[in-house]
Amino acid sequence: MTLRAKFYDFWMNKRPKHLSATKIVALTFAAIILLGACLLSIPAASRDGVSCGFRPALFTATSATCVTGLVLYDTWTQWSGFGQVVILCLIQIGGLGFMSAAALMIFFLRKRIGLRQRLVMAQALSLNDIDGVVRIQRTVLVGSFTIEGLGALILTLRFWPDYGLWNAVKWGVFHAVSAFCNAGFDIFGCMDPGSSLILFQSDPVVLLTLSVLIVVGGLGFLVWEEVARLHAFRKFSVYTRLVLLTTTGLLLAGWVLICVLEWNNPATLGPMSLGDKLLNGFFQSVTLRTAGFAAIDQGQLTEPGKAVSMVFMLIGGSSGSTAGGMKTVTVVVMLLFLAARARGRSTVCAFKRTIPQKQVLDAMTIAFTLFCLVILGGIFISATSPVGLVDALFEASSALGTVGLTAGATSNLSVAAQVLIIIYMYFGRVGVLTISLGFLAGNRVEERFYYAQTNLLIG
Repeated sequence: MTLRAKFYDFWMNKRPKHLSATKIVALTFAAIILLGACLLSIPAASRDGVSCGFRPALFTATSATCVTGLVLYDTWTQWSGFGQVVILCLIQIGGLGFMSAAALMIFFLRKRIGLRQRLVMAQALSLNDIDGVVRIQRTVLVGSFTIEGLGALILTLRFWPDYGLWNAVKWGVFHAVSAFCNAGFDIFGCMDPGSSLILFQSDPVVLLTLSVLIVVGGLGFLVWEEVARLHAFRKFSVYTRLVLLTTTGLLLAGWVLICVLEWNNPATLGPMSLGDKLLNGFFQSVTLRTAGFAAIDQGQLTEPGKAVSMVFMLIGGSSGSTAGGMKTVTVVVMLLFLAARARGRSTVCAFKRTIPQKQVLDAMTIAFTLFCLVILGGIFISATSPVGLVDALFEASSALGTVGLTAGATSNLSVAAQVLIIIYMYFGRVGVLTISLGFLAGNRVEERFYYAQTNLLIG
């Protein structure tokens, strides 16, 4: 028996069997983060050969695993080749989900996938049931590596003439994975530390390639599977239709709003040509979908521009994707609920289908929870760090939405604020319901009686 087969058998026999699927997802993400922090804290992971300390390593590992992109140090300047490989592995595992890595090993060893593994797969992919989960998992793995490979090839061919083959391959692979997983990490610091993609703000090949990778990664694995299998919009499920329409609408709305608000801003779009303004306005709309790459200086956005950015960062991508945020369909359900109530209706419908009341309440709960956390987090960051309230709210929104954009506040955070951002990034990636319900559902008390109803004045 090979070493890999022995490891697999050991895990199958010794793994905790009393944990629910949601607890396994949450705890495994935490374990991966801690492992990554330990690896990044060793001297070999730093470019100068001196350990950065556990707290900065934990911050970076959390940001990479939760595919956020917030960093205390420039990735190229601080981390050695080994450190960058660790970060890239954390991004890939965090973006696709740890169960994708486990499933890859299971497929490779040709082992049977049991019911419990299917349950964890479904939970990690944000699926409602286990029907077809193995097929979807295969689609996720094959599709992800294929799309990342194509993106890496295009970027490599673009960088090769100007920066040499080795840099082109390294940059192509790293940024293709980072973009597809909506992570926002970059290693362009060798040219201008902390500049992200500002050096390429006039390069349509780089920006549009990364945009496609970001959007595809943020659509969600279930949407891929349906699009690949059915090929026709009318055959798609209600969920897939809502995801595609909402994603398109949000991208167009963000593009228009950013261009309108920043068109004459001399620190962002103002000095650019017409084509570059439209290109960077579109890329800003795309990167707000939890990608975290910056082609313009986020700290120089106008106040309305920052407000719009915060809204789009909190919305994020779609369920079961590499993106974070409250998710596109969550927002749609909320809007449909408000529209229904405004017309005096009690049911929420989409494409001639009724959305269960429980899902409407879940959507409202997620949105309200994230909104409250952003407000409280922004106040805490502003109170404990030399950061203005608007920039503090921007930072909290970026962490909770696992976006990674910053208005310049990350490097000025106090120790307490850094700890809060670490918690927010983890919370935003694993998911509000996964954490709260996953750890509480096991001891849920059955409601044996109800109190009499009373009427209140609302509004």
